[in-house]
Amino acid sequence: MTKKKKNKKTASQGGNMSLTGHLRELRNRVVVSLVVLIIGVIVCFSYAERVVTMLTDIGLQFGYEFVYIRPQELLLVYFSISLIGALIIALPVIAYEIFAFCGPGLKKKEKAFLLLAMIFGTVFFGLGVLFVYKIMMPFMLRFLISFSHQVIISASISIQEYIAFMMSVFLIFGVIFELPVLSVILTGLGLIKPQWLVKARKVMIVVIFFMAAIFTPPDIVSQVMVAIPIIFLYELSIILSRICYKFKRKEKEDDEDEDESEEDLTENEEE
Repeated sequence: MTKKKKNKKTASQGGNMSLTGHLRELRNRVVVSLVVLIIGVIVCFSYAERVVTMLTDIGLQFGYEFVYIRPQELLLVYFSISLIGALIIALPVIAYEIFAFCGPGLKKKEKAFLLLAMIFGTVFFGLGVLFVYKIMMPFMLRFLISFSHQVIISASISIQEYIAFMMSVFLIFGVIFELPVLSVILTGLGLIKPQWLVKARKVMIVVIFFMAAIFTPPDIVSQVMVAIPIIFLYELSIILSRICYKFKRKEKEDDEDEDESEEDLTENEEE
């Protein structure tokens, strides 16, 4: 009886779960994520107007005027803002459901690695969005509207195009700020080595300053204010990659030592 109970317990934890059981669990976790997402859309829709006002305030201070050219355009903007906000709200739940689904098939160290990657990935993405909102976006909007001063053209921007532009920049720099987390994941998987990142440092610094020159006004102060945080992220990526690489090598050496000791023990038993 005790053995049967243990087997049932193991099966319920996912150790011996059948394919049907895995699919049922996956369906339940997807349903939970979708329910949270739908609730998030409903909640965020009531705040969508405030978010749009907050984003347009950045452009208004530089002389932009916002219009919508289709009857449904403003409503679609509110829906898109609501969906993005719902994704942000639901992200911890989705991350937990992914972790809980994959957890039974992972080792203890792999679980800790996945959990930390999810947490720090979310944090660094948020820092990237904050960096764009506070520093990058004012520079970009001021630089872009400066071209309209050279000719008699007023900057009346479609609200949908403006919000889409801001969301794309948020996404791009959110991903750029994932560099440290990405470097750790790729190093852990054995796809990159810290030596490669060190060799590519000079090229990457030139690329970063080139990107800063494109996205900011043509003055040194603006370019440095944008480039320095990204260079810092790259240096942090190198440091974290080195730590992960050393940890992985030490773990590999420990596994080899264990294998050798097991082989020696087996040989001694045979003798």
